[in-house]
Amino acid sequence: MIFSSQSMQEIFPLLQEELQSTDTLSFRVLNPDLYDAYAGQHIEVEGESYIYRGYKAWLDLAELLKCKTLTPKIIDQNFVELHFKKLKTDSFHTENKNLEKYGTDSQFAQIHKMEEPAFLYYYLQALDNVKVENRTRILNLGVNRGDEFEVIRNHLDTKKYENIQFVGIDHSTSAIAYAKEVFYEDNVSFHAQDINNLDALKLGRFNLLISIGTLQSPSIEFKPFFMSLVQEYLENDSAIILGFPNSRWIGGEMIYGAKAPNYAMSEQSLLYNDVMFCKKYLQQKRYRVTLTGKQYLFLTATKILSV
Repeated sequence: MIFSSQSMQEIFPLLQEELQSTDTLSFRVLNPDLYDAYAGQHIEVEGESYIYRGYKAWLDLAELLKCKTLTPKIIDQNFVELHFKKLKTDSFHTENKNLEKYGTDSQFAQIHKMEEPAFLYYYLQALDNVKVENRTRILNLGVNRGDEFEVIRNHLDTKKYENIQFVGIDHSTSAIAYAKEVFYEDNVSFHAQDINNLDALKLGRFNLLISIGTLQSPSIEFKPFFMSLVQEYLENDSAIILGFPNSRWIGGEMIYGAKAPNYAMSEQSLLYNDVMFCKKYLQQKRYRVTLTGKQYLFLTATKILSV
């Protein structure tokens, strides 16, 4: 199969139909390395017109088709052969509910968000936005094995890191046990606890709250819980980093687009409803709020102090 002057509107349904009867497919296209152009530009090769597309366009197409991209094959100086393979349907989102869904033996434990550039970049940006090096008490709700703390430990020099008190909360006992082994320092503590019962721990107040993809859990009444966190657990000069998943993890890939109940497609109304609620509420509380990110939306907020 060779794509020359076919539009993406023609290619998309053709590949969708092919994938109904096969797990892998291959097709030849104009070599993206040869040109610096925008997708859709017509290039003439040996008297025939081809529509140019870069690898980014083909990677996006593979993701939308729920495929992974295998290593391209160079055919000659003008053409490459691309290979798409259907993603496996296994996902922690649908894992057996009798298992500890977020525990060390779960599919979730196979996910390493910090190895995804689109996650790590915006998380580091959020840490810089809140000036993490100036924080003294950091609370992470839904800390799991401590990945967010690990990035901070690597991001700061040792002295600054040791001057910060870190507290991580998660309901997964195995993940918390793992985190305690990884973080041996005296300034880091972890608690296996349902965050709906956070008050039982008597933790005091913090000047940075981090929570990635946890506060939207079905067991949490998101809006009243978030407001109580701001009012009861944060100091006057506090900052906040919230990560809202705009993706799903399927077959080893982070697939863009939030999935709402009862929708076959990605539907993001609930996501943006929660994001905008937090933004407006924090602005009312005199926080400066920014939104960044892609597969995860990062809300960062820093308190505007009166002069």
